[in-house]
Amino acid sequence: MVPLRVDVRFFDGLDDLLTPRRRGRPFATEVAAGTTVKDLAESLGIPHTEIAVIVVNDESVDFARQLQDGDRMSVYPPGEVPPGPALVRLDPPALREPRFVLDVHLGRLTRSLRLLGFDCVWRNDITDEELVEISVAEQRTLLTRDRGVLKRAKVARGYLVRATDRRRQTIEVLRRFDLVGAIAPFGRCLECNGVLEPAAKEEVEDRLPLRTRRDFDDFHRCPQCDRIYWKGSHFDRLVALVEDVRHGGAET
Repeated sequence: MVPLRVDVRFFDGLDDLLTPRRRGRPFATEVAAGTTVKDLAESLGIPHTEIAVIVVNDESVDFARQLQDGDRMSVYPPGEVPPGPALVRLDPPALREPRFVLDVHLGRLTRSLRLLGFDCVWRNDITDEELVEISVAEQRTLLTRDRGVLKRAKVARGYLVRATDRRRQTIEVLRRFDLVGAIAPFGRCLECNGVLEPAAKEEVEDRLPLRTRRDFDDFHRCPQCDRIYWKGSHFDRLVALVEDVRHGGAET
């Protein structure tokens, strides 16, 4: 069967996922008859969760649109959506309260997001199947470094984290989901994600180091794992970390 020729362009925010020779410009590719726009995008390395709008021959289309010979296909991420009243949005609406589930490789990012107050599910033994099921069942955005997980048809909300170090990953997520205004630090347990509650000193003092009992009076406790928090010697460093990523996330 003779292949079909299609001209494709991925816009800023997506072309970094392409091979270098295809970045920043339109390119031609061949597809088999019956190939959908979703099939083509994912075959080129772009998970469907990264896509907000696809335009074929000046018409906004859904993922099921089958390509024809000579089609011109333009693919846009959420931050680069073209103007127009008749766009078919392929990305789900933003959650009122952002919630995440993260893969096993993003433990440090999980702690940073919890520090900022965001609801994050993470385990060091979580499987890809569990990631998908939790994302779907609890309407959580799946954060991962694995494109294959995001290509699964059941995943509606997801993002491929590009950066490899904790600070840049945190800023990346803040920018991608416009979360700077939602930062509410020091309200969650960094270990288990529980919402912290005030704890009277007399309720926890038998579990505190001697110096902590002497020097501190304000405490919080996690009702899920019973971990105790106070503003110890590490607190100034955590405040500086919060302000650093807050500022980085607000930059354009």
